[in-house]
Amino acid sequence: MPTAPQAAGDRSSFARAAAPPAANLRQAVAGYQGPLLRRSLWQIATSFLPFLALCAAMYVGLALGLPFWAILPPAVLAAGFVVRIFIIQHDCGHGSFFRSRRANEWLGWICSLFTATPFANWRRQHAGHHAAWNNLDRREGGVDMYSSCLTVAEYRAMSRFGRLRYRILCHPVVALLILPPVIFLLLYRLPFDTPRAWRAERLSVHLTNLALLALVLGLGFTLGFRAMLLVQLPVMVIAATIGVWLFSVQHRFETTLWTRQTDWRAVTAALEGSSYLRLPRLLQWFTGNIGYHHVHHLNAQVPNYRLQACHEALPELQQMPGLSLWQALRGARLALWDEEAGRMVGFRQVMMRG
Repeated sequence: MPTAPQAAGDRSSFARAAAPPAANLRQAVAGYQGPLLRRSLWQIATSFLPFLALCAAMYVGLALGLPFWAILPPAVLAAGFVVRIFIIQHDCGHGSFFRSRRANEWLGWICSLFTATPFANWRRQHAGHHAAWNNLDRREGGVDMYSSCLTVAEYRAMSRFGRLRYRILCHPVVALLILPPVIFLLLYRLPFDTPRAWRAERLSVHLTNLALLALVLGLGFTLGFRAMLLVQLPVMVIAATIGVWLFSVQHRFETTLWTRQTDWRAVTAALEGSSYLRLPRLLQWFTGNIGYHHVHHLNAQVPNYRLQACHEALPELQQMPGLSLWQALRGARLALWDEEAGRMVGFRQVMMRG
């Protein structure tokens, strides 16, 4: 069995050998861009309607006197539909869910009321991610620690307090269980990391907050604030946890590739710096095929429901090594990029080397 550094090198060299010229691959993937109206409408129906039905069932259950633990299973299922709705919002942000720009914007805003994520603000910030993912020289300086990382050298150069702080923030319990609900329920309510020049995006945060407040008050006065919290809070906490984990693993796994600006190439970064996460069929459905993240970064105009077809149609993509669910879960402790070894490592590996 190869060692971790060998595995990373094998994947990288394999991807370079398997990939055709960038222009040819991009042209092939472009054949799958563009929405299919029937499939977009079907995805809306199979995402929003089951979510609303599950929420209604949970409210009825509470009204009939069921204990809180009895509504947790449907809450988990409803959270899965929130993740699916977030993928629709994500596609709307890329303008790939409908051909109409206005339709994408309206649906994206509607989705934001289910995901608690201001659409316009998130869309512009996410565009920055797509401009330079896995580029060590263009990492954003904000609070996004899920699609970025420190190098081993940078970590070692920090003060003792700085290293401790970074380790606490990157600990799986903090990063993947405690912080996700805080991000979606609290931090997204404030445009603190949004430049003041982004007036439309900052306005979207405030308008989304007003709409969410109206929904909370409406549900609270109609169904009771206790019932509303018992239903909606678990759903959002679970959905936020799943969503953040997905976002994190897409670029921070052991065999990923981070490069400096001089070596960064979009196609190489897509194939080697983005995950091909092989999820069980049901989880793949709930997560809107986002596991085919290498295809998404090759062309963000490919709607989520065409990512798998694109992957399966191109031999070069099918041959890419996949990331199993177990490998993805094990990678939760990887937080540093080792430039010498060319792989992601955990804090314990750095400490063992001194």
